[in-house]
Amino acid sequence: MIQATADRIGELVSPNHLYIVTGLPYAALASEQLPDVPTEQILAEPSGRNTGPAIGLACVHIHRRDPKAIVAFLHSDHVVMDPAAFRAALRRAKVAAEAGYIATLGIEPTFPNTGFGYIKRGVPLAVSQSTTPSDDDANQLGIYVVEQFLEKPDRSTAESFLADGGYYWNGGIFVCRVDVMLDEFSRQLPELAAALSRIDAALAIGPDAADATLAEVWPTIANISIDHGIMEHAKAVATVPLDAGWNDVGSWDALEAVLEKDETRNFVAKGGLLTLESHGNIVYTDKQVVALINVENLVVVDTGDTLLVGDKKHMQKVKEVVERLRALGLSELL
Repeated sequence: MIQATADRIGELVSPNHLYIVTGLPYAALASEQLPDVPTEQILAEPSGRNTGPAIGLACVHIHRRDPKAIVAFLHSDHVVMDPAAFRAALRRAKVAAEAGYIATLGIEPTFPNTGFGYIKRGVPLAVSQSTTPSDDDANQLGIYVVEQFLEKPDRSTAESFLADGGYYWNGGIFVCRVDVMLDEFSRQLPELAAALSRIDAALAIGPDAADATLAEVWPTIANISIDHGIMEHAKAVATVPLDAGWNDVGSWDALEAVLEKDETRNFVAKGGLLTLESHGNIVYTDKQVVALINVENLVVVDTGDTLLVGDKKHMQKVKEVVERLRALGLSELL
């Protein structure tokens, strides 16, 4: 999937302008998967600190190279069925970024998902159209001021968002000038900004100093998402609607968007399936066969020592299961 993410933007960004932020155990694998990306641009976090510090670390490195660079922050676990539409949205977002905005791609919602935060669209953003690929693209995609970021809603609220229109899923895809993002870190997260400044100063000395400083500073950095830490209160935020067959396959129910139905209208990610009057189920099993009888819209995950069965509509509650297993001292099952 990380290769697919790089390939998706290959027409816009060459490998020598790609920066990968990943965990230390995965740095070598990321380099193996993307051999054209310079190794010094594989940035290894000593430990996970959420998307805020990860984006901040990337910004420090990119800012040293080009203080006015336009950057796009992309997740490597997203599926995009229409790469051309995705690139067109990024080009529109670049227009807003050049005007000093942090642009987010607002995912056109296809159902009342309660697992995503939402973006409420405001008025159209008046920016120069000179750098857009064509007038048609400008008319189809548009750029809008973000009126509000909204927390993950309950189902009735999500249904009202879809009925009202002008609401988008927040997929966490942002485009901006690197100096604009770093200014927001300084304004909103001064302690994190100070830590990033120490890393930046060490980079000026050399790789050994940078590695030592990163190892020293990183454990002291707060765990915070870019959404809560920066985006919800950023000064200038715009959104570009995206309708490109996007899916965040971070949950089991999301596999339905990328798997093909079998002849019984079920989705099999792994293993064998035998069904009697059962439809719309998602199955992943290490066993030879799972048998389902008169059930619908379930997720069944069997990984040998753990069995998960749940309603597709409520798979976001897997996080609660994880928390309970940890509380019971059963982290080895995760």
